[in-house]
Amino acid sequence: MTDHSQSSKSRRWFDIKMAAKFVAPYKRQVVYSLLALLFTATIMLSIGQGIRLLIDQGLATQSKDMLGQYVGIFLMLVAALAFGTFTRYYWVTWLGERVIADIRQAVFNHLIQLHPGFFEENRSLEIQSRLTADMTLLQTVIGSSISFALRNFIMMLGGMIWLFITNPKLTGLVLICVPLVVIPISIYGRRVRRLSRESQDKIADVGAYVGEVLGQIKTVQAYNHQSIDQQKFHDQVEDAFAIAKRRTMQRALLITIVILLVLSAVGMMLWVGGIDVIEGRISAGELAAFVFYSVIVGSAVAAISEIIGELQRAAGAAERTMELLQAPNLIQSPVKPDTLSKVSGNIEIDHLCFAYPSRPEVLAIDNLTLNIKSGETFALVGPSGAGKSTLFDLLLRFFDSQSGCIKLEGIDIHNLDLFTLRRCFALVSQNPVLFYGTIIDNLRYARPDANDIDVQAAAEAAYAHDFICKLPQGYQTHLGDLGLGLSGGQKQRLAIARALLADAPILLLDEATSALDAQSEYWVQQALQRLMRDRTTLVIAHRLTTVQSADRIAVLDHGCLDALGTHTELLQSSELYARLAALQLQR
Repeated sequence: MTDHSQSSKSRRWFDIKMAAKFVAPYKRQVVYSLLALLFTATIMLSIGQGIRLLIDQGLATQSKDMLGQYVGIFLMLVAALAFGTFTRYYWVTWLGERVIADIRQAVFNHLIQLHPGFFEENRSLEIQSRLTADMTLLQTVIGSSISFALRNFIMMLGGMIWLFITNPKLTGLVLICVPLVVIPISIYGRRVRRLSRESQDKIADVGAYVGEVLGQIKTVQAYNHQSIDQQKFHDQVEDAFAIAKRRTMQRALLITIVILLVLSAVGMMLWVGGIDVIEGRISAGELAAFVFYSVIVGSAVAAISEIIGELQRAAGAAERTMELLQAPNLIQSPVKPDTLSKVSGNIEIDHLCFAYPSRPEVLAIDNLTLNIKSGETFALVGPSGAGKSTLFDLLLRFFDSQSGCIKLEGIDIHNLDLFTLRRCFALVSQNPVLFYGTIIDNLRYARPDANDIDVQAAAEAAYAHDFICKLPQGYQTHLGDLGLGLSGGQKQRLAIARALLADAPILLLDEATSALDAQSEYWVQQALQRLMRDRTTLVIAHRLTTVQSADRIAVLDHGCLDALGTHTELLQSSELYARLAALQLQR
């Protein structure tokens, strides 16, 4: 066995063990399921003896009383089988639904804590597919296929035992076909497993592409890109179909070969058994019972071979799901975090260096040193790619620097609890993020326990209350995805109201007015003035008109500090700032 195949096998077993941990808390329900499964299998096997007695003791004796008695026994077995099947189906399905709900919750809980860099390296929509399509497949397997496989395995073993009891000679014929069935299962099973993983990946790609295109439908239609996207989607669908077709072919071949071998053996057994009945070596009832058990064994083997295909697909889905659960979180709180008693807004940035993992050779922040004082408005300006937004990411520990440090109130932020650190900041971005739901839910996002009075006060301070009241349901108005239905200025004011409600000591403004018209910009600026009062404020500025009144301005270029001072000082001391000012302020 090659190292790769050994690694693949050990990985598969590791994934199965991880998935099994989610079943462990429900041992009682597993026991219920197994008992019901054993009960139904036992009843089903007992029916074979009922058929033998019905033929030999009822029909052969031509006694109506005996016939009625054995028909009654047969009907009792059928009733018991129906009850056992109901119990088995309920508990097995319950177990599948419960376990998948737990896995889905565990995956989401893990994902939502992962560092943002993970989502830059992995498509979010592809991850969504794993949480939906893969989970659905796993639910089917845990809640149905495994139970079905166990039931058929028990039926196969029980049927084989009864075959030996009924007629050892005929049983030998049945056993001949066992290795003939196991060999194709082993060969085709590996192919099905590999193709199942490829198929799941392709389906995830299709789902991700659909979400991306439909999520940006205005851009798609504005550039008349529909036909190109249709062709791309067609190609992806056809790729997925091609793999699914190959997987289906392998499964179909597997099932066909198994059925052919099993039923051929049953046919040979009927011929040999029929001769024994004619020659008086066995009774007709025994042959009927033997045929019954042979059919049970044959159908069980065929069913197991078919279920193996489902289990192979589930193995691929489980592997993809467990990959998410095992994704390492590179940004975590320290085991023993330092205590942050009072935050006034003093920030020290000391010889900070950072490069994005996807571009390790390019420093986005290059040996940057800054000191931001409590209560001051500190602006960051510079051309695109200067490192302004990257600095915000490092302040919030969305990424960690390769060297240097950032201190808050004299404490290295790496030594602080993440929740404690991020509670110190309120972020208002250039493109405000609003979620599907009501306006009041979006405002309370920063402080879920805020009462209606606090929410309204924040909205009034952000000059958002008046336009909210004019909406059809006021604060209960539902917003579409990303705040669909509101203007840019309205979205910004809601974002500012949310930041006010958070009441954090440090404010991060990523040029909150650059994309607004004059009237919207006026109201947003008024709201920002209130928000910045008595807070340390860091402002990313693309338009210099917004930072002329800042206490200090840092000019960044390629991650380095080019100059530091007030607007007036920088016009004299910084060639880059003077050039930017000449381009913007003298139009």
